[in-house]
Amino acid sequence: MKVETFIKEIKEKHSIEFFTGVPDSQLKPFCNYLIDNYRVSNKHIIAANEGNAVALAAGYHLSTGKIPCIYLQNSGLGNIINPVASLLNERVYGIPCVFIVGWRGEPGRKDEPQHVFQGEVTLKILEVMNIAYMVIDKKTTENELEKKMAEFKSLLDLGKSVAFVVKKGSLSYEEKVTYKNDNSILREDIIRSITKVAKEDVIISTTGKTSRELFEIREQNGHSHKYDFLTVGSMGHSSSISLGIALNKPNTRVWCIDGDGAALMHMGAMAVIGAKLANNYIHVIINNGAHESVGGQPTVADSINLRQISLGCGYKFSYQAANIDELNTALSELEGKQGPIFIEVKSAIGSRDDLGRPTLTPIENKIAFMEYLRECD
Repeated sequence: MKVETFIKEIKEKHSIEFFTGVPDSQLKPFCNYLIDNYRVSNKHIIAANEGNAVALAAGYHLSTGKIPCIYLQNSGLGNIINPVASLLNERVYGIPCVFIVGWRGEPGRKDEPQHVFQGEVTLKILEVMNIAYMVIDKKTTENELEKKMAEFKSLLDLGKSVAFVVKKGSLSYEEKVTYKNDNSILREDIIRSITKVAKEDVIISTTGKTSRELFEIREQNGHSHKYDFLTVGSMGHSSSISLGIALNKPNTRVWCIDGDGAALMHMGAMAVIGAKLANNYIHVIINNGAHESVGGQPTVADSINLRQISLGCGYKFSYQAANIDELNTALSELEGKQGPIFIEVKSAIGSRDDLGRPTLTPIENKIAFMEYLRECD
């Protein structure tokens, strides 16, 4: 189904004029349409996390009386459970929302390990949350969509929320949308510089292309993967995983290679990192101002001062690099410095077309990493 048809239906049947959410590769046609037609504006806000999107939507409804639309990957369902149950629910404030959910890990379809269980429980979560849903696939017709829209209207009128669960390839958008910035340094080159300096330190990498690139750099250099923990899921939590390791392995230097979208998703973690004063902790945020791993849609990271935020949170040293020379200079100054240390590196959007995926399973990665940490004692 063309995304224009899908959006036209939900707009006309439910008078929807406001969209917010977190981009998803499964919903790329939907997200590209929103960027093409609304950009980032008061009609379309890319939220820091999915719970943030629900709260924004609630504020929109309270101030306009209109129904908002929230989009997310099914991995973000966990982030919406609290505000859906304690804010939107008809037994609390009765705020109606339309959810568009990308169904990663759909049963019977091959997907990455971090999506498999989430895919299995997606519909069950919606049922437990008392959210009626319709599954959209390649065979869904406009007539079926119109009929379900009519059913949903009566639920929305009662202050209930509804959802459309979108299978892979179900929506299409023919217009080409290109995402780019003015930065010159590639994320892969940033990671390569870090691994050279880190040597046998441990590295925790954020979800998406960052972990994929770290894995391939190790392969290219003939290095062991035992030094790295690849956070293939749980977006936004790699910095806290890193802190948990740093506090319990005080004689081992711990690097967190984070992304701007991930850091924004759970930015409160930076306050905890600063407060705990782990002197062996180095937090690198590769900032390309984009949710690149799911399509390249923008974040707000270019509009804020991450370096200043890190210092406000209590990091002992903070650096910013806009090119490879500035990065290498910052890395050369780390020896002997007490952490936590923060480095923001401005990065271009883009990666190699032939970028692969880790060939180790998450369990294999965990076992090798834990064995190495035991050696560090």
